[in-house]
Amino acid sequence: MRDRIREEILKAILSGILEPGERLADDDLISWLGCSRTPVREALSDLAHAGFVEIVPNKHTRVAVPRAEEAVQVIQTLGVLFGGAVRLATPVLPDPVRRQIVATLDTCLADLQNDDGLALNVHTYAAFDLFVDYCGNPHLQRVCHDTTAGLAYKLRLPNITEIFGQPRLTRSYSALRQATLDCDAIAAELAAETLHQLPAPCSESLLDAHTT
Repeated sequence: MRDRIREEILKAILSGILEPGERLADDDLISWLGCSRTPVREALSDLAHAGFVEIVPNKHTRVAVPRAEEAVQVIQTLGVLFGGAVRLATPVLPDPVRRQIVATLDTCLADLQNDDGLALNVHTYAAFDLFVDYCGNPHLQRVCHDTTAGLAYKLRLPNITEIFGQPRLTRSYSALRQATLDCDAIAAELAAETLHQLPAPCSESLLDAHTT
């Protein structure tokens, strides 16, 4: 019951039915979901742990609000996790999955052109989730599946392209797309880490070498 309720609330958050900052009253959720108070509280606790809900005891429970000031730290955390998954998965992706990832990255590039930060967030997570699914490391998969969705939600900022710079993002997505096509694990990992703002003294020159 708790799992079903958690998935229903999460679906409503990700679809925008429940908006950032919206209060989550127990009685309203009980009425909506047709259940008792205990599984609702357990589901909200799980969602708070994952980063989708904010609980302030004796004050309020609400949908988490993405904050621009957290963006750099959040995107770097995702980069540490996703970079390894990309390196492991890129050489062994089945051809249909490789094409699916490339098509999703094309959609990300279109989102950048349209300056649609919310769509970019959704499509970027979908692409990296596929890398995780095919990385072949169950421990890394478990860590990613437990944490990355909540972290990605924290980047649902309408001005995300302004924060990180559209030209830099376009270059990194394009490099990741090409490395994925080329089955180049090292170049793909580098592009993923550059995309996620991870500092590396040689990253720019290495990325140039792989894209020229």
